[in-house]
Amino acid sequence: MLMPAQVWAWGQEGHRIIAELAYHYLSSGTRTKVDKVLGKHGMVYAANWPDEIKSDTIYPQSHKEGWHYQDLDGGMSDEQVIAALTNYPKEGGSMFRVTDSLRVLLKQEPTNHNALVFLVHIAGDRYCPMHMGHQDDYGGNKVKMKWFGSNTNLHTVWDSKLIDSQGYSYTEYVQFLVDKYDGERKELMKKTEAEMVVENYHVTSEIYQYQESFDGNTYHYIYKFHQPMEWQLYKAGVRLAMWLEQIYK
Repeated sequence: MLMPAQVWAWGQEGHRIIAELAYHYLSSGTRTKVDKVLGKHGMVYAANWPDEIKSDTIYPQSHKEGWHYQDLDGGMSDEQVIAALTNYPKEGGSMFRVTDSLRVLLKQEPTNHNALVFLVHIAGDRYCPMHMGHQDDYGGNKVKMKWFGSNTNLHTVWDSKLIDSQGYSYTEYVQFLVDKYDGERKELMKKTEAEMVVENYHVTSEIYQYQESFDGNTYHYIYKFHQPMEWQLYKAGVRLAMWLEQIYK
């Protein structure tokens, strides 16, 4: 009963934010090619489809094989995290493998509708800290928390509650993130996949470390983590745009 919860990353709004950010940064030529496959703004409207079909017979392997997450052990060195990008772990999901496979497939079949939608979605999952959470707690699903007095868990907080706490629509949030971070995009685009995955792992480690002393003050949690959360969303959108440019250039 615990494993299915892991497929919900960022919640619906988070995935739309990432897809809309990527769409914002696509060149006109790439945007036209993507629109031909998914329809105008289709990558935004379809961004949550891979979560919505988790109980369907379409792509059952996406759920059974853990496409949406890559849980790692705590206390790993940077070198061990980087190694997981190519020496895919036998346990804890297959997100790294699947993102690589989808990019290769789309290079060969650029009009493959379902592969494109899955890439849009899983590119977002890759930057959700609890989708690189610890194996022993199912990516934070077993870490119980109180959120303004209501029972929840660490995974759900990072999937949706932090985003929802800011009160923006997904289009408002995209504009906010572009206004705030656009000046850092060029430097962000220079980073390697190894650098990015290490950064993500460090964010996850910081979250777990804070959890050890968290006293239930939801306001302080939001104050501490809403900016790291926003940076993860922005990175995901920029990286997805980069991948699509490489595929459709």
